[in-house]
Amino acid sequence: MLIQLKSRIQEPEVQELLSYSVFPDPDHLNRALQQYVNKDELHLDGYEDEGQLIGLIGYESTGTSEITIHHIAVLPENRFKNYGRGMISQVLAKYNPDRLIAETDVEAVEFYRNTGFVVYSLGELYPGVERFRCVLEKDEEQDEDK
Repeated sequence: MLIQLKSRIQEPEVQELLSYSVFPDPDHLNRALQQYVNKDELHLDGYEDEGQLIGLIGYESTGTSEITIHHIAVLPENRFKNYGRGMISQVLAKYNPDRLIAETDVEAVEFYRNTGFVVYSLGELYPGVERFRCVLEKDEEQDEDK
């Protein structure tokens, strides 16, 4: 079950996890932290296992139809254990959006593809860095079965 992390944003464990999903620069991390503190529409949730924070997911809910993932990270020693996929599943279950969107780099694109997202290249948005838009649409047939 996801837990809210906004009230724990100053904890080193939260900041360490968030640092895995931002450009490796203290200024980028500080900007991300401040955005979660200052913007009510941004959510920062985490997943704990036996009292240890394993992963986090930061997202923005833009109405009931769309959620944009801004950050997702899992501790390196816990990667490839489906924690990331589980956090996405819990966000989907909580909000039931029509669409879930993320933008990522080449390092994480396979994670999104393997989680069911359709991946589109955005080209080189920054010199030498290809970016990708990842979109997961609600399955109309599954929605009709409910």
